[in-house]
Amino acid sequence: MDIVTLISLAFLALIIVTIAKTAQIVPQRSAYVVERLGKYVKTLEAGFHLLIPFVDRIAYKHTLKEEAIDVPRQACVTKDNIQVVVNGVIYLQVVDPKQASYGINDYRYAAMQLAQTTLRSVVGKIDLDKTFEERETINVQVVQALDDAAKPWGVKVLRYEIADIELPATILDALEKQMRAERERRAVVAQSEGERQAKINVSEGMKQETINLSEADKMRQINEAEGKAREIELIATATAEGLRRVAEAINTQGGKDAVALRVAEQYVHEFGKLAKTNNTMILPAELSNIGGAVAAITRTLEVAGKSQSGS
Repeated sequence: MDIVTLISLAFLALIIVTIAKTAQIVPQRSAYVVERLGKYVKTLEAGFHLLIPFVDRIAYKHTLKEEAIDVPRQACVTKDNIQVVVNGVIYLQVVDPKQASYGINDYRYAAMQLAQTTLRSVVGKIDLDKTFEERETINVQVVQALDDAAKPWGVKVLRYEIADIELPATILDALEKQMRAERERRAVVAQSEGERQAKINVSEGMKQETINLSEADKMRQINEAEGKAREIELIATATAEGLRRVAEAINTQGGKDAVALRVAEQYVHEFGKLAKTNNTMILPAELSNIGGAVAAITRTLEVAGKSQSGS
């Protein structure tokens, strides 16, 4: 290979390197920080850009997407001197690439360290029982402290989430016993309340049954009384109607003779029954005389007829 060929190859390589140094394509949601002779010049946003070769260089590359950074586990002491182990996750985003490049050496590491120290401070102000209840409050306080500190870094802390809280074995055992005792207490209370309600229901049922029986007996007596009264009324009405018709029949022409005949027939019939039996009866002497008996009954009917006519 001659000198001309080597020079040509070297020149071609120089052109390729120059083009690579000159043309820069920045991806979407990214930002490149450009330095010229070691000094900040500008920030390149997404798109195609041309730089001065061998003078400008890409010093820092930042993503503008939201980042999730895991905060390592750390021991924290609560207000009532109980040690717990807490780990969490920080969500942050670069909002100023220049400040993120020159405001701090490593904003990710700084954010993790600050999250740990802030978390220890916040947890140390609350009791163990409230540590689980006030997770949201702890998250808000950590975010507020981190965001205030990260403003000079060109970083926005969006949120902090506690991933897990680990308790010592002795505390877990004590909490488990406490929860078991509470469950047993609730079970006893629930059982007693159930028995109490059952007794109340039984007594209410017996009370209602007694009331229903007394009401039924009352209605039965009322119905029987009304039935008897109605029966007496109907019998009295029928008797009165029968007497009225008999009286009317007596007062008609031939009525007395018909009544006398009917009375004689009934008298003979009933008297004949007495003769068929072995009964021993003492009768008035005048009742053996059919005529006298019929006359007596006829006079009684006449008196009843006159009374009916007069009324």
